[in-house]
Amino acid sequence: MRSINIAELKNHLSDYLNEVQAGREIVIHHRQRPIAKLVPVERPEELDEELLALAAAGKARLPEAPLPESFREMPAPKLSAKKTSAALRADRDED
Repeated sequence: MRSINIAELKNHLSDYLNEVQAGREIVIHHRQRPIAKLVPVERPEELDEELLALAAAGKARLPEAPLPESFREMPAPKLSAKKTSAALRADRDED
């Protein structure tokens, strides 16, 4: 794992991002103290391009882990179609 200071990161950001993209982790230091870590994002291969584009635009979040099989066995929430529609409209109006 490589360690760099903030000034070095700012001066060579593209180079370090290429290293992270290649799978390397980089620790960022401020006054000899570690403050952050750049790590590659693990993306499941089954994600489609539309979802990746939405995530890049900040309109969706990529999953951190697959859902457990027990999730599909859970009962669905009991909400009326009217309440569900109202909640969706309210959520969309917030954007």
